[in-house]
Amino acid sequence: MNTEIKTDPKKATFEARREFNADISLVWRAWTEPELRVQWWAPAPWRCESKLMDFREGGRWIYEMVGPEGERHGGIELYDKIKVKDYYTGKDAFTNEKGEINENMPISTLKNTFIPTENGTLVICFTQYPDAGSLETVIKMGMSEGLNMAFDQLEDVLQKVKDGKLVM
Repeated sequence: MNTEIKTDPKKATFEARREFNADISLVWRAWTEPELRVQWWAPAPWRCESKLMDFREGGRWIYEMVGPEGERHGGIELYDKIKVKDYYTGKDAFTNEKGEINENMPISTLKNTFIPTENGTLVICFTQYPDAGSLETVIKMGMSEGLNMAFDQLEDVLQKVKDGKLVM
């Protein structure tokens, strides 16, 4: 399956939609439990390391994407509002090596929505940037391609869990 991606430079928005062939409970877990999230969040050959995940309103997830040569890029999600198996909102930012927000990189607001479908679960990731330049920065960094690759890996993780090959 492919990820449908729409950007609007005038509104500085990025939206990704993808339907996964898995029950909403499992898809929700894959997004909100660090043991599952690290299995798919970074695009191969990169991998993800979770430093801290406190998935609750007011909580945060601090992580690093680790490249094949050992290079590291940190990120953070700050959770504002959570409606279990429906959506969560918050902020998304890059971090320095201490897990602190890097104010020199784009900071966005996000809403990830989970919708049950006939075949599984539709996930809609909506991201609002402060301006068109910030959106352009993440697009040039490969956000569309990287997210599509990560979602391909999420498909694999969901299938492994359903097949009992990955127990969490």
